[in-house]
Amino acid sequence: MNKKSVADTLGPWVDPDWDSGLVQRCRESWNVPIRELINEMLATFLRQDIATDLILEESILRLDAGYDDDSEMFDGELAEKVLEAQERRRKRIDLARGE
Repeated sequence: MNKKSVADTLGPWVDPDWDSGLVQRCRESWNVPIRELINEMLATFLRQDIATDLILEESILRLDAGYDDDSEMFDGELAEKVLEAQERRRKRIDLARGE
């Protein structure tokens, strides 16, 4: 995996009109290379549908390798969010095809 970050895909962070723990975690991770993010942040970005294609690629590599950094909020969180993101992607493709 290269050194791309969410910022490389979506552009610089833009502060929203509110602040929360989620916003803070995303802000702190926005410019971090994807391959350096902890599994919890990969799951968070997938949950929020942020830079999904880029995040999915790294997440699948980690799951295939059995990599567990013990950062997930619950066991299997990353795998669950990967499946959910893949399903959302399939639905978008089906919609684009008119299915």
